Amino acid sequence: MDQFNKKARAAVENLLFQCAEGKPGDTLIIVHETTGHDYYDANLHCLISDHAKALGFLVELFPIEFDPDVKAPTTDLIEATSSADHTLFLARLGDQIRFRTDTQNNNKIINYAIDSDTLASEFGMADYKGFEALKVAINNVMMKADAIHVTCPAGSDFAGYVKNFDKEPVDVTMKRFPMSIFSPLPAVNFNGCIAQNGFLVGTGSQYYAPYACEFKKTLFVEFSGNKITDFRGHESDIITAKNHYNFVAKKYGINPNYVHSWHAGMHPSCSFKFPASKSFERWSGAAFGNPRLLHFHTCGENPPGEISLNIVDPTISVDGEKIWDAGKLHPERLPNGKDLLAEYPSLARAFANPAKDIGLGENGLLSFT
Repeated sequence: MDQFNKKARAAVENLLFQCAEGKPGDTLIIVHETTGHDYYDANLHCLISDHAKALGFLVELFPIEFDPDVKAPTTDLIEATSSADHTLFLARLGDQIRFRTDTQNNNKIINYAIDSDTLASEFGMADYKGFEALKVAINNVMMKADAIHVTCPAGSDFAGYVKNFDKEPVDVTMKRFPMSIFSPLPAVNFNGCIAQNGFLVGTGSQYYAPYACEFKKTLFVEFSGNKITDFRGHESDIITAKNHYNFVAKKYGINPNYVHSWHAGMHPSCSFKFPASKSFERWSGAAFGNPRLLHFHTCGENPPGEISLNIVDPTISVDGEKIWDAGKLHPERLPNGKDLLAEYPSLARAFANPAKDIGLGENGLLSFT
């Protein structure tokens, strides 16, 4: 077996044994988009299928057409997945229905390694259980914090806390693979300013057109709790932002100014090697897991909203401790974080050599072109 396939096999083992908690003889349905769509690597479903079969899984491929405004899976898909031990989404449908409570089932997984090379990298191979434990550690710190303060080089500056930390935060109803982000923090007790460079973009919930709008300079989005209160910046950018929010809100009959929640990436091996402008859809759905990115869910009260606000290289201070410092996540600064790195060597390797590529333009910022 060549080196690439050895890595791909390791990633599929991580997916099926660590994430899915499967065993040889289990049935696996791989839901994938039909040919002609370029969101997922066209060979990815076959690559995973071949390795899954070699590991003893009984695999069925389930091709579907991409629907930009899907509201629910088809009856055929529901029937097929309900009888399977595991379902893997290599289709945007997984993201589109990720917050639906009627899809809640631990055997459903959304794959965010959207091409073969990404799967067969440290992003796909690093121990899922380790990043699951890291998510729990971050959630615990965030939920119990008295004060959380976020800044970034572009001028973001907001602060707040999470109330009722003993309650489970609203999160997706399917597993993510790889595990690359902690649970969304409700915006209700936060306020301040979010700095935006380059564009606004969708959240992967619905795929409208245009999916992104261009900013000439930095736009500052002021918010208080669950409400956008003002836009500051170049006049043309303010008009662009208001028009885009109103367009999306009118299309779906939602509140344009609602701010739902936010969270940051936590997987240092997540990368996006091309400028975001090459495909805003792919960038929005794949790059967010890198610790250099933090994003807000806005425009609409139902998670995840329809417009994403993105912050580059955040510093996130939790009760005075910089857990993220200029886009670098420091797990050792979490309670028992050093023990976590010692228990999962693949985490330590990932954090020792973090990916830098997150889709920035030639100017070193997020860019529309």
